[in-house]
Amino acid sequence: MGRERFGSFGLAAPPARKAITADEAIAILKKGVATPESLLGYGNGRSYGDSCQNDAGMVVDMRPLNRIRSFNAETGVLEADAGTLLCDIIAFAAPHGFFPAVVPGTQFVTLGGAIANDVHGKNHHRRGTFGCHVEALTLLRSDGRTYHCSATDNVRLFGATIGGMGLTGLILSASIKLMRVPSLDIAEKATRFRDLGEFFDLAEAADQANEYAVAWIDQLAGGHGRGRGLLFTGNHAEHGSHAAANAGSRLSVPVQQPFNMLNRPFLTVFNAAYRWKKGKSEAPRQASYQGFFFPLDGVRDWNRLYGPRGLFQHQSVVPDEDARRIVPALLEAARRAGEGSFLTVLKRFGDVRSPALLSFPRPGYTLTLDFPNRGERTLRLLAELDRITVEAGGAVNPYKDARMGPEIFAVSFPQWQQLEALRDPAFLSGFWARTAKRLDVTRGVSEAAE
Repeated sequence: MGRERFGSFGLAAPPARKAITADEAIAILKKGVATPESLLGYGNGRSYGDSCQNDAGMVVDMRPLNRIRSFNAETGVLEADAGTLLCDIIAFAAPHGFFPAVVPGTQFVTLGGAIANDVHGKNHHRRGTFGCHVEALTLLRSDGRTYHCSATDNVRLFGATIGGMGLTGLILSASIKLMRVPSLDIAEKATRFRDLGEFFDLAEAADQANEYAVAWIDQLAGGHGRGRGLLFTGNHAEHGSHAAANAGSRLSVPVQQPFNMLNRPFLTVFNAAYRWKKGKSEAPRQASYQGFFFPLDGVRDWNRLYGPRGLFQHQSVVPDEDARRIVPALLEAARRAGEGSFLTVLKRFGDVRSPALLSFPRPGYTLTLDFPNRGERTLRLLAELDRITVEAGGAVNPYKDARMGPEIFAVSFPQWQQLEALRDPAFLSGFWARTAKRLDVTRGVSEAAE
């Protein structure tokens, strides 16, 4: 298998050195002969850092396991193999009037990957995370046993596997409850705001009135335009399409660019054009689900625009009561560092609790920034963003990360030792080796899988 097929989306972490098929891994696990820290399930490589890499061993290509096993058109419960892509689930369920209750920013994630990262979407305030809609999952561990996990069976493994970044074993299949919708299309509205204060004044009411809400920030705007942006709200249209569009894209970046194309002059022009085009009218309009949820999927391999060194994405969440102070501080730190973010997204997390042991979303506001990898200068900025975040009682997203230190991870996820206790000894990721494995684990902590 070619190494280029097993990289991470940020391109800053080296791709996997060795990969095996799902069938090979299943055979090894069922025989109970997997060696310590030798495996990690690999979905479609949409994680930005090294949470999908295992430099010490090999990754397991789950994509061939992509069968939709069953679907109940009355309840919306769908069972599928872990390698099934979200776009295929959407296409299958759409004619029946169903849509995933939670979708991330790309439809090219696998079912297993969405569970392992407990991904979130534009409607966390109403639906919580992806894990909130997992009915059950099947997990194969290195003891040779297959575990059926749910809210009533193998409960600790269930909670550890959702959001567990693939460390509890190999997810083979899962059942999820989809959401009934009147159509796939979205009745969308774009509301301009002059600064972050105006955004915060709008945010809670927007969440209460809409299924979906997310803001785009013009991160490079200074002076009187500092903090300006667009608040996008949406609901499934009453009269719209029930047919999923082709998930492929005619546009692509066919080769790795030799240098970063998304430089500051380009971003300044792009931001101005985007704000004008998307915000020229505040009248509601009907948008396709792909345009609303997955705009970047319209250009295949767009991450190559960042050049051969790739990009770092930083996503943080800070408590509600500190957001008006901390979000501007994060943006100001990036401006002081002279870094421009191509994608700057701000949204509000609600209080819907995930069943996951380790889940990034929690009540508050989450800011996502991405930066070209310029080496030490970029790493210094990211460390400063980490510091601002955790000192405010916030957290940094692990599956968007390629460089945070162990201490930042421990502060963000103080219950990490419980996941370490339930981690399958045959499974390890680059992220876990870089963070949790460098922390002191309390001696004697152990939890047997039920």
